[in-house]
Amino acid sequence: MHYIYIHSKLNILLKMKYIKKIDNLSVDIEKLKTEYNVLIDQAKKWEKDDKSLYDFNAISVNQKEGDPKSLVGSNVRGLYWTYPNNDWIEEKRLEKIDESGYNEISSLFKDTYVEEVYNLIRVNWKIGRMRFLMKPPRSCLSWHRDPEKRLHIPIITNPGCRMVIEDEAYHMPADGSIYITDNTKYHNFFNGGETDRIHLVATLLE
Repeated sequence: MHYIYIHSKLNILLKMKYIKKIDNLSVDIEKLKTEYNVLIDQAKKWEKDDKSLYDFNAISVNQKEGDPKSLVGSNVRGLYWTYPNNDWIEEKRLEKIDESGYNEISSLFKDTYVEEVYNLIRVNWKIGRMRFLMKPPRSCLSWHRDPEKRLHIPIITNPGCRMVIEDEAYHMPADGSIYITDNTKYHNFFNGGETDRIHLVATLLE
């Protein structure tokens, strides 16, 4: 019965149009989770571009060279488009960020396993910002689209967490796997559980 369940989940993933699991790379998830739990206490707070927001929380792993301000304010979230009401008129929110300049590890993560993961990703992909993103329990993002695809490494999750892209939904387990999600399509992420959901997310620059 257990085999059938795992096999079924694998088949579902293989059929996904907008999420791709990377088969030839993985990370030590227990090491990453342990280090995250230590470093999050040192970070002291989650960054937001809007202090009133409950659903969006970020800590940047990298920054523009010599520019710690590139970790805060509107740089935390960046450009996206959304449909805010029932008139079906798309609205642009925030401004485009030049992600190509984000090539310096922030001091908090220097000489840590997070930096090792960051370097592993950079060897295999051209990336911009890399951030820890936290979704609180019983919350979701807006229905929106972004300028680029994203790379996800789930760190802490629960069965109530789902990424929804267009007409598909998928739960990404925190097992060391790396995923690429097509965030240029309309999507959101919801945490229907009762614990925080933490992903390490990088912007893919093509």
